[in-house]
Amino acid sequence: MDAQAVLAGLDPEQRAVAEAVRGPVCVLAGAGTGKTRAITHRIAYAILTGRMSPQRVLALTFTNRAAGELRGRLTRLGATGVQARTFHAAALRQLSYFWPRVIGGDRPTILKSKIPLVREAASVCRVSLGGTELRAVADEIEWAKVTQHRPEDYAAGVARAGRKSSVNVVDVANLYAMYEQLRRERNLLDFEGMLELTAAVIGEHPEVAREVREQYRHFVVDEFQDVNPLQKLLLSMWLGDRDDLCVVGDPNQTIYSFTGATPRYLLDFTREFPDATVVKLVRDYRSTPQVVALANGVIDRAVGEEARRHRLELVAQRPPGPEPDFTAYADEIAEAEDVARRARELVEKGVPAREIAVLFRVNAQSQAYESALASQNVPYVVRGAERFFERPEVREAVVRLRGASRAGADAETDGTGLIHTVRHVLSGAGFSDRPPEGAGAPRARWESLAALAQLAEDMAADNPRASLPDFVAELEVRAAAQHAPPLEGVTLASLHAAKGLEWDAVFLVGLVEGMMPIIYADTPAAVEEERRLLYVGVTRAREHLHLSWGLARSPGGGRQRQPSRFLDGLTPKASTHAPPSVDRIKTRRVAKGPQPCRVCGRPLTAAVERKLGRCEDCPAEMNENVLVALKDWRAEISAEQRVPAYVVFTDATLQAIAERAPETLEDLAQIPGVGKVKLDRYGPAVLSLCS
Repeated sequence: MDAQAVLAGLDPEQRAVAEAVRGPVCVLAGAGTGKTRAITHRIAYAILTGRMSPQRVLALTFTNRAAGELRGRLTRLGATGVQARTFHAAALRQLSYFWPRVIGGDRPTILKSKIPLVREAASVCRVSLGGTELRAVADEIEWAKVTQHRPEDYAAGVARAGRKSSVNVVDVANLYAMYEQLRRERNLLDFEGMLELTAAVIGEHPEVAREVREQYRHFVVDEFQDVNPLQKLLLSMWLGDRDDLCVVGDPNQTIYSFTGATPRYLLDFTREFPDATVVKLVRDYRSTPQVVALANGVIDRAVGEEARRHRLELVAQRPPGPEPDFTAYADEIAEAEDVARRARELVEKGVPAREIAVLFRVNAQSQAYESALASQNVPYVVRGAERFFERPEVREAVVRLRGASRAGADAETDGTGLIHTVRHVLSGAGFSDRPPEGAGAPRARWESLAALAQLAEDMAADNPRASLPDFVAELEVRAAAQHAPPLEGVTLASLHAAKGLEWDAVFLVGLVEGMMPIIYADTPAAVEEERRLLYVGVTRAREHLHLSWGLARSPGGGRQRQPSRFLDGLTPKASTHAPPSVDRIKTRRVAKGPQPCRVCGRPLTAAVERKLGRCEDCPAEMNENVLVALKDWRAEISAEQRVPAYVVFTDATLQAIAERAPETLEDLAQIPGVGKVKLDRYGPAVLSLCS
C-alpha cells in the first residue's frame, strides 16, 4: 500500500491527523469518530513517506486487546514492526532487558494480584478483613501507588482528594506499609512498582536513558484521558526533552478517576506543549442521529468550566433510525422481565444476540437480567466472567486445532476448506451444528466452540485463501491479547466494563437516583463523572437504545424512586424528577394478577407455565406426532437459516402449539412466543403441520 492510498477514505479531520506526522499532536476524538483509524493511518503514512522508522515508534494503550487491534490494523496498512503495547508490557520488556546490567541479582516475581499479600499483611497487623474489605484495601494501595503517595502520606493524600474507603484510613496506611515490607522481602513486584522502577532506572542511569530514547523516538498514546500520574511520569522519562508525542482522548469519556486516572494531562496538553497541533474528531460514524442527539443532550448539561472548555458536539453520519425509548416500570423485576422480552423480540427480528447488550451501574444488578433472559431462552454472556481462552473447552479446542495444523489437515486453500476443517476438528471436542437444548454447562460449552467456528467463517470471508495455520496463528494472537471472539449471547456488563465496545442494540437499565448517579457520588466532580458514565453507555448503541428504570425495588413495594436527574429534559415531555405519569412517559406494568392455568385455574408464575398456559403437572391432550413434526421442521429451518433452534421457536412454544392445535393464524397468534414476525414468517408452515 502506498502513502496516498493510506490517506484515501479519511474524512478531512482524520486526514489532518494522519498528515500531522510530527508531534506534539493532540487529537480530541468523540465516541464513534474513528480515532483508531486516524492514529493508525497517521503512523502508516509517516512510515510510508519515510518520516518515521517503524522500529522507532512506540504506541501505548491500556489493554492487551486494544494493543492487539492497533498491531493488526498497522499490519494491514503495511506498517509492520511498530511496537504497540500497554504501559505495563512496555515497562516490563525494558526492565527485563536492563535488569542484569543496572540492578543485577534474581529478577523479581510479578504479582498477579495484591489480595494474597494484603491478606497476609492483615494477619501480621492483626486487622480482621472480609473479602470485600481485602479488595478495598488492594484498591487503595493501587490508588496510592499510581498517585505517588507513600504509606506515611497516604492519609493526607486521601484527605486532599476527598477519597473515601470502607476501611479505616489508619488501618489502610499500616497495611500498605506492611504490604510493601513483605513485597520487598520476597522480591515481588506489582504492576505499579514495575512502572515506577522502570522510570527510576531511566532517570538514574544516563546510559539507559540514551539507549531507550535512541530506540523510541515517536510516541502515540491512546485514551490519554485515562493516564494516571505514574504512567505520565514514565512517559515523561521516555520522552526526555523531546516532543514527538501524539495523544488521543475524549474528556467526555473520563470515567476512571477512582483508579487515579486524570484528564488533566489531556486537557492541559497545549499548556505543556504550546506549539501542539490540535485536531477535533466529531463525525460520529457509529450511531444513528437519534442516538447521537441523546448523547449530546446528556453531555451538554455537564457543569463546570473544564467541561465547557473541551465539550465535543458529535455530528451523526449515519442514516436516521428509531428514537431512543424511555420506559418506567413498576419495579425492578418487571423491568428485567420486559427487557428480556424485548431482547428476545430483537433476536426474532434478526438482530444477533451478540449485538445486544444490557448495561447497568453495578455488577450486583446482573442477576435479575440473567434470570429473566434464561426464562425467555435468550442466551447471554456476563462480561468480566472467566476469560474465554482460559475455558477448558477452548483450551482443548486450540490444542486440537494446533495438532491438526501441524499434521497438514487442510489440503484445501480456499475459505470453504478452512471452515470445513475447523468444524471437523471442533466436532472432536463436542461441537455440532445444532446447539443442545436448554441452558447450563453443555450449552455454555457449545457456545464457546461455536464462537471459534464463527471466527473461522469470519476469517474466510475476509481472506478466502486463509489456511488452518493462519487460523491457529490468529487464535494465538487473540489469546495473548485476551481478544475473545464474540459469543452468541446478549452481553450483560457494567457501564465501566462496556467502555470501548459497541452493539446494535443497548438497554441502559436501573437509571434511578441513587444508582445513576450512584449514591456515594457526593461531590460535584463525582456527579459529573457519573454523567460521563451515562454518556459512555448511550454512545455504545449503534441503532436501538432503550433507557429504563423501576419505581420500586421489588413487586408490591412503594414506588418512591425517581428517574436519574441526568434524564431531565431528555425524556418525552418530562423535565422534573417527579415520578412519570402515563400522559408524560410510557410506563409499563406487569399485568394485574398472574395468568390462570387453563386446566385448573391456579395462578401461573413460572415462565414455562405461562407459555404453556397451564401448570406443568396438569393433564393436557397433545398430538405427539405433531410435536415431532414441528421439531423436525424447526431443525431444518434453523440449519437453513444458520441460527440456533430456539430462535425459530422454543421447546415450550412448540409444545403449546401441539397442545392447542391452532386452526387459523388468529389462533396461532394467541400462543405466547408467536409474535407478528414469526407469525408472518412461519405461520402457514406451522398450520400445515398442525392439520
